[in-house]
Amino acid sequence: MTDDRVLPRAVLWDMDGTLLDTEPLWGRAMEEFARGIGAEMTPELRNATMGNSSVDALTKVYEAARVPESGRDFEADEDAMVARVLELFATDLRWRPGALSALDLVAGAEIPMVLVTNTVREVTDVMLETLGRDRFVATVCGDEVAAGKPEPHIYRRAAELVGFCASECLAFEDSPVGAAATHAAGVPAIVIPSAIPVPPKPTYTYRETLEGLTLDDLAAVFAAR
Repeated sequence: MTDDRVLPRAVLWDMDGTLLDTEPLWGRAMEEFARGIGAEMTPELRNATMGNSSVDALTKVYEAARVPESGRDFEADEDAMVARVLELFATDLRWRPGALSALDLVAGAEIPMVLVTNTVREVTDVMLETLGRDRFVATVCGDEVAAGKPEPHIYRRAAELVGFCASECLAFEDSPVGAAATHAAGVPAIVIPSAIPVPPKPTYTYRETLEGLTLDDLAAVFAAR
């Protein structure tokens, strides 16, 4: 029997909130940082920083605390944030529901996978010990492109690394910032909101969880287009 399904040429995975349940831990670290510089981590501020690159997230907290530009030490504060996040990950790092089976499904179909994350390389390399470094043909981090999500650079770079057009790839994302990056890059996405709603775009397909994901679900994204 001929399989007429059109599957993605590559699958591009977001990490935080999509594969690993790290958003609560990032939230805790961000709250501690905000409190330390005199800002209140309101739900609105936390939502605004979710899925951001380190520079973007720190900038929003600096602005909330009214820290003048001359008093913003991005390098030192990012180093401190990374150290704190790694402490938290060492004791409470968990998979998102269905994520491990979803990775196995795509690997079993021999579709190359790329990890595409706004998280800095130093943290990503630690996370890959849990995710399985060998699962991915490449990884792209937020500190390795001109600008992280929601800009399109990180997804364009991922497609370039696997040698396919962005429109032939499929992304998985959980946040408004990450999903916006896929749309800007022309990558269709399956969106599984983890903490806050993701406004609709014509290139998004929504799921509540990765549990029960099938190859037919991946093919349906391209059939619908």
